[in-house]
Amino acid sequence: MLKILFVCHGNICRSPMAEFIMKDMVEKAGLSGSFHIESAATSSEELGNPVYPAARKELASHGLDPSGKRARRISRGDYDDFDLLIGMDSWNLKNMERAFSGDPRHKLYLLLDFTDKPGEIDDPWYTRDFGLCYRQIEAGCRGLLKKCLSDSRSGLI
Repeated sequence: MLKILFVCHGNICRSPMAEFIMKDMVEKAGLSGSFHIESAATSSEELGNPVYPAARKELASHGLDPSGKRARRISRGDYDDFDLLIGMDSWNLKNMERAFSGDPRHKLYLLLDFTDKPGEIDDPWYTRDFGLCYRQIEAGCRGLLKKCLSDSRSGLI
């Protein structure tokens, strides 16, 4: 089973969107039993809060329901517990590297690294464009799933 943790600053917008988009993709591919997918924050500002209303609305417009999701912060143990830790932007990666004392097993990536347009997922908290954020995350998740499936021959899933 491949364990993936999506990470953003507060775990109320981008990373939970990625969590639910990826869960939907693997379910539709009939691969739910091969993946464990979660999301977390690098900060403690939003701990315990639900997915931000505008992010919930965007997910709902695509038939996804993040009910019950509450923000949590990454822990040192997450590095051992997950196979891939996927940040939304370079600031997230820096904070993860600090929290995990580096990345000795090369588990940290940016989500858009798995697309033909590497870069950062725009933070809709500031841009207010949750539609663009959804499309960026969907592209990243599609590329990540494709990579995971191509790597399945090496035993990842």
